[in-house]
Amino acid sequence: MPPRKSNTLTEAELRLMRMLWARGGESAVADLVAAMPEGETLAYTSVLTTIRILEQKGYVRHRQEGRAFLYSPCVAEHEASRSEVRHMMRRFFGDSRERLLLSLLGDDEIDPDELDRLKQAIAEARERSAIAATGKGGLAAASVRPEPTEDAQ
Repeated sequence: MPPRKSNTLTEAELRLMRMLWARGGESAVADLVAAMPEGETLAYTSVLTTIRILEQKGYVRHRQEGRAFLYSPCVAEHEASRSEVRHMMRRFFGDSRERLLLSLLGDDEIDPDELDRLKQAIAEARERSAIAATGKGGLAAASVRPEPTEDAQ
């Protein structure tokens, strides 16, 4: 039985996707080869193979102009990153957001500013969740307030 194909991005695929996202429109394989950063150059055939894999995975599409194929991303960068996080969450954390976040919070490298931003994001998510649960924005939004931070006290 052949190995199952993964829809996650390898490092080489992610490098090409970042180039496509940064470039905006369409790019020929030769354009991508020429735009490779110094020291990270790849052969034309390697870029072509990788871009074809990205197309099979549904990350890029192409159109033909003359003899050239022009490739463009069909998945936005934020969508790809969300998909990768969901994959990691399923694979390593039993599909539990809580276990994922607790793992991140247990990291000694997290700084107080990051913690403050996380608190704010959790408060905003709580408010959105309450609004969605009621199906209306009025009463639920007024009754759910983020807890004050130390700065506000």
